[in-house]
Amino acid sequence: MKRSRFSEEQIIGILKEHQAGATAADLCRKHGVSDATFYKWRSKYGGMEASDAKKLKALEAENAKLKKLLANPHTQSFGYSRRKSRCSSRI
Repeated sequence: MKRSRFSEEQIIGILKEHQAGATAADLCRKHGVSDATFYKWRSKYGGMEASDAKKLKALEAENAKLKKLLANPHTQSFGYSRRKSRCSSRI
């Protein structure tokens, strides 16, 4: 996945400029982003503080980790016990 040029704190700062009265077109031109990107940011980060964005990022990382575990629960636990039993039978 492509890494963003802007951190969550920077994105929230841009959105706060918009709330302060700057137009979306001016902000997009100033920061070099498209209108679609700006509105996607607004839907995701609108109304957040920087600490909220950090919590969101941590939850998304945890969710991705849990999805990986859920995708392969049988192979991970079964594979380990299977290897362990093979090694013990050889001894």
